[in-house]
Amino acid sequence: MPVTINGGYEMPAWYDILGANLLSQQDAVGIKRSEHAIAALIDRELDRGIALQNVVLAGFSQGCAMALHTGLRYKQKLAGIVALSGYLPLADSLVHERSQANANTPIFMAHGTQDPVVVMDRGEVSKNTLIALGYPVQWRTYAMAHSVHPEELADISKFLKEVLAS
Repeated sequence: MPVTINGGYEMPAWYDILGANLLSQQDAVGIKRSEHAIAALIDRELDRGIALQNVVLAGFSQGCAMALHTGLRYKQKLAGIVALSGYLPLADSLVHERSQANANTPIFMAHGTQDPVVVMDRGEVSKNTLIALGYPVQWRTYAMAHSVHPEELADISKFLKEVLAS
């Protein structure tokens, strides 16, 4: 899809990014459209016989934003959410749209301390918002830019073993 911040260049994206600060203008229509697409993917897996206790939503950058947005609004309990180098979009509407089914879903959030794409402050504000709403968030930072760190992979593995063990 065309992405405004990249001069309208078409690229893989879950929604349009309208500005560098990510929060002042948000593509609510695009975010909601992707939320429905992701929920349909989960529903398809459930129809194929995958148990909900084996479903973890995970994403990096925009994928992180969509994992948080969709997972916290999904109507059935998920095993967990992995949110890497991103932020919580449409945070103001979460209070009214969140699903009680996922009120206690474990969330692993991680961010690079030198991330120039999604600055760490965006991740920290999102983490603090989720904690204030009572979500169980594990927060980790790594000395990296907008990428994935080997230590982060080990921490994700540990988190997945914990949430998928039950």
